[in-house]
Amino acid sequence: MNSSKENFNNIKVLIIGSGIIGKFNALELSSQGFTTTIVDDSESANSSNAALGMLMGEIYQKRHGRSWELRKESIKMWPKWIKKLNQINPKLYIEKPFIQLTTSEKKFEKLKNFATKNSEGNLQLVYKSSEILHSINKIFGTKKFQGLISYKDGRINPKLLLETVDLYLKKNKVNIQKNKVTAIEKKANKWISILNSGDKLLSDILILCNSNDCLKLIAHKNSKIELQPVLGQAIEIHYENSDVNFLSLPKNFNIDGRNFIPLTENRIIIGSTDEYNIIPKKEKISELIEFLDETPIWLKKNNIHKKWYGIRSKPRGEPSPILKTLDQGLMICSGFYKNGILLAPACASWISKEIKNHI
Repeated sequence: MNSSKENFNNIKVLIIGSGIIGKFNALELSSQGFTTTIVDDSESANSSNAALGMLMGEIYQKRHGRSWELRKESIKMWPKWIKKLNQINPKLYIEKPFIQLTTSEKKFEKLKNFATKNSEGNLQLVYKSSEILHSINKIFGTKKFQGLISYKDGRINPKLLLETVDLYLKKNKVNIQKNKVTAIEKKANKWISILNSGDKLLSDILILCNSNDCLKLIAHKNSKIELQPVLGQAIEIHYENSDVNFLSLPKNFNIDGRNFIPLTENRIIIGSTDEYNIIPKKEKISELIEFLDETPIWLKKNNIHKKWYGIRSKPRGEPSPILKTLDQGLMICSGFYKNGILLAPACASWISKEIKNHI
């Protein structure tokens, strides 16, 4: 890179989409000096606001391919980003470890084999007799759980993360506009984003991070990219009883695909479902609570205090996420399915490197 390319503040970058992916790209690029703008018509409705914040890296069983490479990179990068974000908010941290449990002997055998093959990953098997399961067994009323602990994985509070990133973006003078981009076009090596208001935004680099909506903007390019919406539901249980204290449970754990996050002595979050739809199905809530031979009294529908959902995008016919250059100065960073928060650092790094190939 020659010296003229070091003056990144002359390069205008426009990011469409204000979820954690769009904001992390803005965080990375603005930190390097790029003049960065985010545009989104409905920031509060993006899927990041419904994320649970689980970071499942080392415990991820598919140890090959691009997805694993991105996970490995992000696992290394997250502690550095936490340190940087702590300058703004010292309360932000990764809650470790992550515990994956199952009641299935077949699934546990797979976890055992995985742990044996990956002994360097700081993984620990948890057997039915383990003292670690004492509080879980007591509250769930069963002794069938066994599984795996990853001491490198955990959870980031997504609400706190977004709030902290927002403050950092403000510090870096990132402009966030509440508007909708209805069309994009290229003219004289510049990208023109046409807003719903009729106004136009001019940029040297355009990054699409707006999930399923990005396809509408690139339809004229005859792109072969396909995304499908995947809806995930979560619930909050509220149960008042001195015999049940959710804070006695681990800070985050997973039971046969269901994530559990204790909030207070009386409140716990459970999520999420996978629905290839944009409208949540009521019957899917049953999957979050009816998975044991005997359901504990607190894990009943009448104790559901709150429900919410988020719609994410999943690529069809190719791995998640989609990281591609579609044209000179036009990139897509979308289709994260379930791993937006985990993969945000590595994908922002990819975008940063790719941009430097364009200037």
